[in-house]
Amino acid sequence: MRITAFLDIPGQDNLTPLARLEKYAFSDNIFNRQIIARGLLDVFRDFSSNEEDFLTVMEIMVRLSEDAEPTVRTELMEQIPPIAIFLQESRPKFPAAFFEYLMPIVVRYLTDVNNQVRKAGQEALLILLEQDLVAQSDIENKVCPILLDLSAPDSDDEYKVEAVNIICKMASMLSRTTVEHMLLPRFCELCSDGKLFQVRKICAANFGDICNAVGQEATERLLIPKFFELCSDSVWGMRKACAECFMAVSYTTSPEVRRSKLSPLFISLISDTCRWVRQAAFQSLGPFISTFANPSSAGLYIREDGTLSIRPAAQEGSASSCQPSTNSTLTTSNAINTKVSENLKTDMQEESSDCCAGPGEDVSRLPQGDTAASGVPEVPQDSSFPGVHSRLQSEDVFNTFLYWRPPLPDISQELELLQVKAEKHSSSCSVPCNNCVASSEIKKVLESLQEHMDDPDVQAQVQVLSAALRAAQFDSVGDCETKKTEESSGNPQNKTIADETAVPDAVCSQVEEDTCSPPPSQDNISDQSATSALNSTDSEEQHRGTSVFLRKGQENNPPLEDDKSKLQDIIPQPLLDQYLSMTDPARAQTVDTEIAKHCAYSLPGVALTLGRQNWHCLKDTYETLASDVQWKVRRTLAFSIHELAVILGDQLTAADLVPIFNGFLKDLDEVRIGVLKHLYDFLKLLHADKRREYLYQLQEFVVTDNSRNWRFRYELAEQLILILELYNPNDVYDYLRHIALTLCSDKVSEVRWISFKLVVAILQKFYANNANALGLNFINELVVRFRHCSKWVGRQAFAFICQAVVEEECMPVEQFVEHLLPSLLSLASDPVPNVRVLLAKALRQTLLEKAYFKSVGNPHLEAAEETILALQSDRDQDVSFFATIKLKQAFKDENVVSVACQQRRRCTSPAGLVVLPEKDESLSRLSLREQKEGLFQAEGSAKALAGSSGHTMMK
Repeated sequence: MRITAFLDIPGQDNLTPLARLEKYAFSDNIFNRQIIARGLLDVFRDFSSNEEDFLTVMEIMVRLSEDAEPTVRTELMEQIPPIAIFLQESRPKFPAAFFEYLMPIVVRYLTDVNNQVRKAGQEALLILLEQDLVAQSDIENKVCPILLDLSAPDSDDEYKVEAVNIICKMASMLSRTTVEHMLLPRFCELCSDGKLFQVRKICAANFGDICNAVGQEATERLLIPKFFELCSDSVWGMRKACAECFMAVSYTTSPEVRRSKLSPLFISLISDTCRWVRQAAFQSLGPFISTFANPSSAGLYIREDGTLSIRPAAQEGSASSCQPSTNSTLTTSNAINTKVSENLKTDMQEESSDCCAGPGEDVSRLPQGDTAASGVPEVPQDSSFPGVHSRLQSEDVFNTFLYWRPPLPDISQELELLQVKAEKHSSSCSVPCNNCVASSEIKKVLESLQEHMDDPDVQAQVQVLSAALRAAQFDSVGDCETKKTEESSGNPQNKTIADETAVPDAVCSQVEEDTCSPPPSQDNISDQSATSALNSTDSEEQHRGTSVFLRKGQENNPPLEDDKSKLQDIIPQPLLDQYLSMTDPARAQTVDTEIAKHCAYSLPGVALTLGRQNWHCLKDTYETLASDVQWKVRRTLAFSIHELAVILGDQLTAADLVPIFNGFLKDLDEVRIGVLKHLYDFLKLLHADKRREYLYQLQEFVVTDNSRNWRFRYELAEQLILILELYNPNDVYDYLRHIALTLCSDKVSEVRWISFKLVVAILQKFYANNANALGLNFINELVVRFRHCSKWVGRQAFAFICQAVVEEECMPVEQFVEHLLPSLLSLASDPVPNVRVLLAKALRQTLLEKAYFKSVGNPHLEAAEETILALQSDRDQDVSFFATIKLKQAFKDENVVSVACQQRRRCTSPAGLVVLPEKDESLSRLSLREQKEGLFQAEGSAKALAGSSGHTMMK
């Protein structure tokens, strides 16, 4: 009962409703006050017609808000948002009621002594802000000052935590100016709160929302330094929260900050000592990589309607010409392979935002020690090879093993001294000296890693460096002997001239034949890795040093031949390397058992970011995921393979995705359903000849592991309706026709009904393509299969198919009246009432409503009307009812019946499984009578019942 009805009940007190309201609002009984607070909205609605009564109720509410009982105040606060919405709708009558009466209550409850009341006030405030009911002046002058006081350093801990939470939640609802000027300074202070880790955790969890609220400039100027502090917090919960919101933070930064600052920071989270932090970081790795996406470089673009489309060839060429890794004379793969061995820059160039060398810069600007240690021939300044110089300007290439440990100590000064010594002795024995320098450097690195030997990753690095140390010592001895032999046997002057002449030829040979060169030996790999590790220690601060460490360690380290296929210039290479490592079985043991599933889930986004030109980086990973032992991983890929096909285009799809797609077709039903749900989307991307190969395989979807999985067959019928447009009428008749007829005989009615629509779509396909002969053959088969079926369900299906054919107008009406109408009208003598009921519906609601049958002199109109008259006088009242009822009335009444009868009908299989109820045409006799009873009850007309039997049936 509404509270206002309670107030209007005449009692012994002989009080007016307002007086009775005031009496119970301030009663000594707490329950009475709670009831009044809970029903205030109804009270306002009933008394809003009189301004004086309305203000009286408002004053009662204000007095009730000061109640000493917390439960009463909580009940009242829960009613504030709906009351505020009501006042907003009635604003012309009470324009200032909300700001004068309700808003002070909300602000006061933010500092209430009771925790439950405060939480109710906070929730009410958020609802009011979300509905845009609070004025900007009230936010700046009333709400924000209260929150700033509650979050002050000397505030109570409980109040501070709640204030931080409400500040973070309301930031996305306020204007950027208000957040930046009033809340952002306090938020930055709270991020460094050293007293309560709960405060810092709330800040870390909502960091992305704050960044989105204040924009890019304030984020990079004020929030990014605080984000670095939170990512290095001593409490692992803070670092985990930062990893979870990393994508949101990255989304609001510029590409330069994202690449130079956030990427090394994310690498540090992935290599965190806490497993939960690493787990959260790996889950966010794919979304973070997606923030580097650039549609122009990915070969795709977004249409005006928001859909993703393939960029035309002309646009793709113009977009790709702007990429640093492309060249007019060499292929992309050759450019990447050349870039691996020639991408050398100075420290100043590494710290620049564009990470690219200037037009006139080359390796000759590097110190001699770096050039010699890298093993790359020096290119003279006057070299006449512009293609080589253009590749020297490409982006950095990153190492594959240096990203999972902290940066090494700064030994740049020691390296400079060693390099100076190496330059002094380079004229006599440059290579041996450089090897000696490398040996001493490796020893220092090994010493610095001893304190981290508990980490298995560090142990692996120590093994690699130890092998590199032995290789360096062995090479130093062998190179000295070789050098002495060459000097004693040859002319040094002629040798120098030959070397200078051979440098350009060697470079050109490397550009043209790089892909054919054999992979380097393991000793050389270890030596190069060790040298790159030593050259990566130049840093000024921890995270900036991490960035230099990751980039610098790659420059002088030509990777393996297999690793060259994983190189790209869209995202930082360590991010891609970490993403590719998510398929490593060791990751499942040390990080997360479902890490492969997270990798599969984000793979389309990573592929979109890299673009189809860098698909080679992900191809092996995708194949590994497609063959994963966990069906959940394969299921995830199956659900997204059609999106990946759009990203890759038809050529790469046919080469790399089609074999995996074929494997999914033979997988478990849990995996096949992912392919089936987007079967049309995938097949339409294939060429016609490749698409035609799947015609026979479509029949395999009819067979499932579990025959009770009827939704699988239902989805197949829905997809076949879409797939019809991809094939010609002959293929549809030879292959898809059999599948449709098989589904029409399914045990589950839902599958049969959607299959009947598929049959109608096939007929429409034949006649739309002028394949009248195929259409006629199919019609004859339908007549034999359904009209003359021994089961009444088949004959009922024939009536439904004929009705759908007329509704969709999928065939010429002349063909219909010649080949289908006689068989349809013959159902009037069917012994089963359910068949005649559907026939009556088809004739009354569809056939006779068409203009063709309304024309005067139509030879088929007389036969249809005679059949209708016969059905109207049918011995079964259900048949006569549907043969008499009008079209619009039938639709209206059937909607009422479907709601009334749906709750009463539950069909149970012999195994006890509950399935969806069948359509009303195939209901039992009792259900048909329920329909009729409901129709007459909804219509409210008793005249439609004739005779005592009808009245008895209603009872």
